[in-house]
Amino acid sequence: MAILTDTGVRKAGFIVSEANDWRSRDEVTLTVGADATIVAGTVLGKITASGKYIVQLAAGADGSQTPAAILYANVSGNSEDITVTVVARDAEVNGAELTYDPAANAAAITTANAELAAVGIIVR
Repeated sequence: MAILTDTGVRKAGFIVSEANDWRSRDEVTLTVGADATIVAGTVLGKITASGKYIVQLAAGADGSQTPAAILYANVSGNSEDITVTVVARDAEVNGAELTYDPAANAAAITTANAELAAVGIIVR
């Protein structure tokens, strides 16, 4: 795993405000595809069976369809599971700086934002 710094997306640049003392953040296991790059601000879903996180998939049926967190910093992978920091609760974020499932339309993004609000992440 590598933390990327040259993608033009800065670490945690999407955060408007968050709780003190890292309370908004968690470390989770993220499954990254071969040679995949995932940028900070990407909305993540949690696979129910494994507890691992992946890029949120609006059409998923394994738990990944429900937004559960937002990736804190850019990462790249090589088909391995990696430990990453996510914003998981008690935060306000800039919706214009979030990355959603590419297949998500406006209605799916509205639903995703409501689901993030349910876990305490408010999209502005």
